[in-house]
Amino acid sequence: MRSNSKPQSPAQSSVNIKLILISAFFLLFLLLVFSTTSSTRQQQEPSPSSSISESHIANSTTACPSLPLTPSCTKAPPSLANALIHYATTNITPQQTFKEISVSARVLEKKAPCNFLVFGLGHDSLMWAALNHGGRTVFLEEDKAWIEQVKQKLAGLESYHVEYDTKVHQADALLETGMKEECKVVSDPRSSDCELALKGFPSEIYEIEWDLIMVDAPTGFHGDAPGRMNAIYTAGLIGRNRAEGETDVFVHDVNRVVEDKFSKAFLCEGYLREQQGLLRHFTIPSHRARSGRPFCP
Repeated sequence: MRSNSKPQSPAQSSVNIKLILISAFFLLFLLLVFSTTSSTRQQQEPSPSSSISESHIANSTTACPSLPLTPSCTKAPPSLANALIHYATTNITPQQTFKEISVSARVLEKKAPCNFLVFGLGHDSLMWAALNHGGRTVFLEEDKAWIEQVKQKLAGLESYHVEYDTKVHQADALLETGMKEECKVVSDPRSSDCELALKGFPSEIYEIEWDLIMVDAPTGFHGDAPGRMNAIYTAGLIGRNRAEGETDVFVHDVNRVVEDKFSKAFLCEGYLREQQGLLRHFTIPSHRARSGRPFCP
């Protein structure tokens, strides 16, 4: 994410990542067209269930009437088209590596369209929104000026300004706090007695059941930065508090002490599914669907 800028990769590496992204989006478009052509041969008229709300077709003056695409409407989805244009015309590429991005992309391939919550607004945001085409992708960002800057270029992204009142140098004390019994109680974060629970988000953030959560913010690379202690804990609490099913939670920069310790403690090593590079993937099951489930397995 933008909030934790890393040294720029060599020019050749940036070009390779850009080409990979563009190729991936293009292949996705071809897959949509191919699958649509095949399906239309098997049925004479589209099913009523194929209609979608115009609210999912952002930044498009001529919206296709239904999904999947039909031979008479084979345009690239607006989110995909915007992403292709954006990454083809910029020298800035997402800060996660191809292998790290692929972990989340595989889950999105299975679950999209879905509800995807991302801590941080960065150079990869348009990519996540495009990979979740038809779903809802929301970004929570600490830097209000950065939000305005991004909105000028990418007005279709849904983002909210949020504030954090912690510092990285408080991490050890907060980790101790998280071991208290009140932090093991599963509830809506707004009603939690745990000091780590974030309660100042827009109300709908707590009311939506999120299928994926990406923790790649707030800033955490120096002692006076907010750190991701509360974000990681809250992501796990949101996943546990869903009515049923499970939430895939991803934490980036796990080479750092806070991301390493807090993801293991509150997302649980028993829920760890994969680590690729600096990204960990956890699957958090609903604790409301089965009473008596321990905080960590």
